[in-house]
Amino acid sequence: MKVYFIGAGPGDPELMTLKARNVLEQAGAVIYAGSLVHPDCLKFVPAGVPRYDSSGMTLEEMVEVMVAEVRKNHIVARLHSGDASLYGAIAEQMRALDRHQISYEVIPGVSSFLAAAAALKVELTVPAESQTVILTRAPGRTPVPERESLASLAAHQATLCLFLSISQIDQVAAELLTAYPPDTPAAVVYKVGWPEEKIISGPLAGIAGLAKQAGLTSTALILVGDFLARDGQPSRLYAGDFAHSFRGQKPCE
Repeated sequence: MKVYFIGAGPGDPELMTLKARNVLEQAGAVIYAGSLVHPDCLKFVPAGVPRYDSSGMTLEEMVEVMVAEVRKNHIVARLHSGDASLYGAIAEQMRALDRHQISYEVIPGVSSFLAAAAALKVELTVPAESQTVILTRAPGRTPVPERESLASLAAHQATLCLFLSISQIDQVAAELLTAYPPDTPAAVVYKVGWPEEKIISGPLAGIAGLAKQAGLTSTALILVGDFLARDGQPSRLYAGDFAHSFRGQKPCE
């Protein structure tokens, strides 16, 4: 038996993968991020299976449960919000399991930044505007390397998605405005995929005030870039004079 690190998606249980659901249905124990994973994601877990809320646990306590349950010949489902590889703190859990010689597997999930793009009905990579997506966060209790400061990343004026930064939105906006024009479109997406999902949109220069007015202080993504205007150039992919291995070039009329 082994531990499965599962990306539970942004909230909507239907956005979990089939592989994730299959593991949950066979699990003998579940450890889940109670403050971030929607309760409905646990509905696939059989009745009577022990469930541990990791929001009140230390790394050592989680590892102790994983090791004990695997040695009981149980499958352990470790549920993380979004995709576990983004700000999921799974590296230290896997290193600990390596020391205990416990097998594990990672099942990817839908990240909240992808769910936010879907909710906004936008494409993150727009031809001639931005072909680069930057995923980052503002420094807080967890520091950010100086070379990855918001001001330096903003200089690219690429599509920008900020995690774990809504509590510092004033500072975030100020740093981004050193490179982005004040009228650059911005959005704050709160609890995407949850019933209480909320979207706030406006110019970068005013987005902090709009977010505060809406009472958004946690569990929200900040997105910035011209991609939000939804008026970019079309891709060349489906142009009639653009040939590729599956479609020949059509003659000009």
